[in-house]
Amino acid sequence: MCPQNRRTDGRITNLARYQTLGQFNLAIYTCFVLRCLSNRCFKKSSQDHDGFITMTRTERLLELLQILRAQRYPITASTLSERLGISVRSLYRDIKTLQHQGVCIEGGAGIGYIVKSDFHLPPLNLSHEEVNAITLGLNWVSHNTDHDFKIIAKNALAKIHTVISGELKNLIESQSYLIGPSEKNEMFFEDIRNAIKKRKRIKIKYCDKKDSYSSRVIWPIGLVYMESCWLLVAWCEMRNDFRHFRTDKIKEIEQLDSFYSESRAVLLKKWRVKEGISEEKEY
Repeated sequence: MCPQNRRTDGRITNLARYQTLGQFNLAIYTCFVLRCLSNRCFKKSSQDHDGFITMTRTERLLELLQILRAQRYPITASTLSERLGISVRSLYRDIKTLQHQGVCIEGGAGIGYIVKSDFHLPPLNLSHEEVNAITLGLNWVSHNTDHDFKIIAKNALAKIHTVISGELKNLIESQSYLIGPSEKNEMFFEDIRNAIKKRKRIKIKYCDKKDSYSSRVIWPIGLVYMESCWLLVAWCEMRNDFRHFRTDKIKEIEQLDSFYSESRAVLLKKWRVKEGISEEKEY
């Protein structure tokens, strides 16, 4: 039996109204996280070959739950383990952990797994306009970034869809605010995002507004969207100062093995001071 369910190059002006690209952090599963952090579920983290922290066990359990809840039919253990980047044995342990926490997961080895349809988390209390704003923002990300971010945005929207009321679900499915097609330059977007995340120095071949080419070694710290284009904010070793590079003007990119010496947070703070951008948060 199932357990009981419980602009341009150069200096940016008037940029205070723009925000650097960040990750979507949606606190949808708060109640479940608290239960997962009980004595049966310990938060563990590991490191990849570059020394960066990978997904914690709690995050992995939440991701597993999300994958299962999005399925209409049983999904095999091998498919789940591949999507989560873990062994099948670890996958079985994670499923047992979720079952012990009250999640009704049906199935077994050779059959596949699925969450019982009547299992649900507490609904997320959002207004109609909040749902419209979130959906519009995520759809914008899908149309103006790279393939990976498109998937991330779709997954975030799917998570919201599972924890809101039926009326709000219908609002998402029949959106009145739409994002039109855009001319995207995705060639190096993922490389830039990875370099920012890993704090890696990169070497670029850049074409400026005068069609002059130069080779630069830069420290990428952020991406800013303005005037229908993405600007890469970076510390330029050649100029010994902050510079902004249009991503569609970058012709070549090479991620170097070395890290830049200062933390990204410190560099961002210095850049904000130089540009006169307030650090006040609106949330």
